[in-house]
Amino acid sequence: MSNPSLIDPATLDELKASAGADFVAELADTFAAEMPGMLAELQQALAAQDAKTFRRAAHAMKSNAQSFGALPLAELARALELGGLPPDGEGVAQLERLWQQTSLVLMEAVRER
Repeated sequence: MSNPSLIDPATLDELKASAGADFVAELADTFAAEMPGMLAELQQALAAQDAKTFRRAAHAMKSNAQSFGALPLAELARALELGGLPPDGEGVAQLERLWQQTSLVLMEAVRER
């Protein structure tokens, strides 16, 4: 797994053991498909100064990331969730960059047997 620090192997292995590797791969595919929309929702909420929507989108990202053991992504999403509306879009941009890296590692890791 490239850059394993982005995904906690123990968390992912536990999920695979409890839900089955094939189902976890499907869940990861769904997460990957939905994440661009969640990122867009964050950006739109920030632009509209809609704190409730911003917090809800960040919370959803955090929860999904934690499920797969994507702990750095979950931590950043949590910081955005709890931090309120940021003064600029840098936190959202950081989250997007981290997601791009994490998604590659996650997709590789869920397909490892």
